[in-house]
Amino acid sequence: MNDNYEKFFDAEPIALKYGENPHQKAFFYKTQNSAEMENLSDVEISYNNMLDINCAVKVVAEFYDVNAAVVVKHNTPSGVALGKSLNEAYLKAFDTDPVSTFGATIAFSKTVDKEIAKHASSVCLDAVIAPDFDKEAVEILQKNKDLRIIKLNTSLKEIRTMQEQEIHITPFGTLVQETDNKELDKDTFKVVTKTKPDAEMIEDMVFAWKIAKHVKTNAVVIAKDFKTLSIVGGQTNRIDAVETALNRACDGAKKAVIACDGFIPAIDSIQAAVQCRISGIIQTGGGNKEKEVIACADKYELAMITTGIRHFKH
Repeated sequence: MNDNYEKFFDAEPIALKYGENPHQKAFFYKTQNSAEMENLSDVEISYNNMLDINCAVKVVAEFYDVNAAVVVKHNTPSGVALGKSLNEAYLKAFDTDPVSTFGATIAFSKTVDKEIAKHASSVCLDAVIAPDFDKEAVEILQKNKDLRIIKLNTSLKEIRTMQEQEIHITPFGTLVQETDNKELDKDTFKVVTKTKPDAEMIEDMVFAWKIAKHVKTNAVVIAKDFKTLSIVGGQTNRIDAVETALNRACDGAKKAVIACDGFIPAIDSIQAAVQCRISGIIQTGGGNKEKEVIACADKYELAMITTGIRHFKH
């Protein structure tokens, strides 16, 4: 297996215990331009760990300049939050879906201290990732013999845009595309409803939008006060995705916002959002029924922003 790909890389491959499943061989290759990380534990990093580490770091890199925490399970974000302190962000992210934190990977935007380490070491996690760790935090986390402690030696700001291409190998050939590093564009960012979102709502919308970019389509993120209330992805239709996300958010959806990685296809999603007292929606815009969708939002005094950007992730 590794003989087929060695010529494309500068370093020798690292053999992993196995791939996604025990019957699959797996290898890890580095290039000269790879981001650098350091394992501060004695626990081996697996193929699945690397997928989760990659996902968690990409999401937290969206918020590299503030206190942020990201919980990832099975290569999918399950909780994201910002806070006045890193510990506050961590507890908020953890609270999004406590059940899914079992065996999860958590990434932080700033230095992890002993308070975070005490909580993180008391639950079952696969990995904790941060730009740095206090000495006491490392000592606490290392007591958990099953926990991987990953220190990032490349800045999150740099990691945020350093991947330029994505490659998918299929039986029919190899697909190559530019990585989705598209940022919100002030020229296509539009309030399309009569009800205008206030500054705090816009901040929550942008927060949720940045997360939806990293969730498999059809992606729906519900958030309030810089905390995700539910994250749903991989659904085969957006109506189900919106309804599932609302059901998970339950009463917390009141005055929250919804972000979708594509356009809202019909008024069904708007009506469901209104029933749960959602206050605003951010979405790509467009679609054959866009006028109907906007009119329905106006009818219920819902604020809506369109970005002009699609973030499908298959």
